Amino acid sequence: MHNHKTLIWLAPGGTVPDSCSELARHWALYPADLTIPPRRRTATLPKVRVGVIDLTHFTPELAPLLEGWIEALCPTQWVGLLAEQPEPDSPLSEIVAAHCMDYHTLPYDMLRMDNALGHLWGMADLLSRLQGRVRQPFQLHALAGRSPAIQATRALLRRLAQTAEPVLITGESGTGKNAACRFIHEHSAVQQGPFVTVNCAALPVNLTQSELFGHEKGAFTHALTARPGRIEQADRGTLILRDIDELLPEQQSTLLRFLQEGLVERLGSQRQRRVNARVIATSSQPLEPLVAQDQFRADIFYRLGNLQVSLPPLRDRLEDLPELASSILRAAARHGRHHRRRLSEDAMASLLEHNWPGNLRELQNRLQRAILLSESDTITPADLGLQTHTPDATVSAQFSLARFRARAEREAITHCLNLSNNNISAAARMLQISRLSLYRLMAKHGTGPTTPESGRSSVVRKGGLS
Repeated sequence: MHNHKTLIWLAPGGTVPDSCSELARHWALYPADLTIPPRRRTATLPKVRVGVIDLTHFTPELAPLLEGWIEALCPTQWVGLLAEQPEPDSPLSEIVAAHCMDYHTLPYDMLRMDNALGHLWGMADLLSRLQGRVRQPFQLHALAGRSPAIQATRALLRRLAQTAEPVLITGESGTGKNAACRFIHEHSAVQQGPFVTVNCAALPVNLTQSELFGHEKGAFTHALTARPGRIEQADRGTLILRDIDELLPEQQSTLLRFLQEGLVERLGSQRQRRVNARVIATSSQPLEPLVAQDQFRADIFYRLGNLQVSLPPLRDRLEDLPELASSILRAAARHGRHHRRRLSEDAMASLLEHNWPGNLRELQNRLQRAILLSESDTITPADLGLQTHTPDATVSAQFSLARFRARAEREAITHCLNLSNNNISAAARMLQISRLSLYRLMAKHGTGPTTPESGRSSVVRKGGLS
């Protein structure tokens, strides 16, 4: 019997189709309704290592809810169910590539599905037991590389690690925000202290105070013992507020006093406790527009956003991709039960041509899925779920698209700098990017504000300002 292995089944309505019911012989199934926001349900679900996402009736309107569930249940490994093979470059194809380690189409081969889930569960169990001794491959390699973009990011993270001030890390989903948090902690003065993460996307509204501040014995029904909150657990260490953009207004108010004064008060207690914790917040979207729309408190943003880091997407650091891929393959061979795989030339070319909407997480998922599916030690484009490299038409189209994209970026930067009278902060706000991202783009395109004294362009070059 293997009923100790739990499996979450994420689907509209939370229903498990009859064709998949035999999985219950080996798995304890926990259905979850995809259409219900995760914060209302995750508190009642057990911790799971693997899950199934039913995408047979997927519509683009479900994408935000799906992203919320995946973030809330991270690091759960997912297998996707599809009605048919997805069209290349479709929203469904991008979701599968970014979040699913494997996928199955109708009619389902239940033996293959059971084997795939079992393999994923075994790998997740191994990583869980090794936690504290080794980190997951994605976190190990997210900041690796020699591109100007990632070198500038690492240098900035090192500088920020030397201060105790709060830091806000932004970046698209899958760019390595968790790894950046760990990097700051391990290079800081509190590196020997606790490293505590609060998943804001999965924080139920009615449990916010108890989770963050803790409670005394008898503070509410079932409070049989006193328990420190997540903030108190981070004392003399680092507190990560992951996906802080997902906090509701009432939850933001609960957090404000600690951010301003460093004080917490457990439920059922009248004694205030001072907590000395370094705060790092992450967000998958810029917070400035949310502040402007009254969806995020300005006082919290100004407390957190004074020191910001914007992580570059993978498409802006493609020169790092060979090193990143090699590192992930080495780590997978080291922690798995298979020989080390290598990428064929066509596979590497296909990786370099891909746009990477899911960033580093998509790269890891594609490589790990290829390891499972490849029939030899050499990974092909088909194993990666990518089209075969076509040097003539594909590359020329990519280069043409790159030229148009570069021209659009240059024109947008120049336009916003002119409108803002060469004010970098104001121009960055207009573009809805961070100052660091604007500096990086200015260096990339060799453009910048025109100085009134000289009439020349003051260019931010790779490696610093000129």
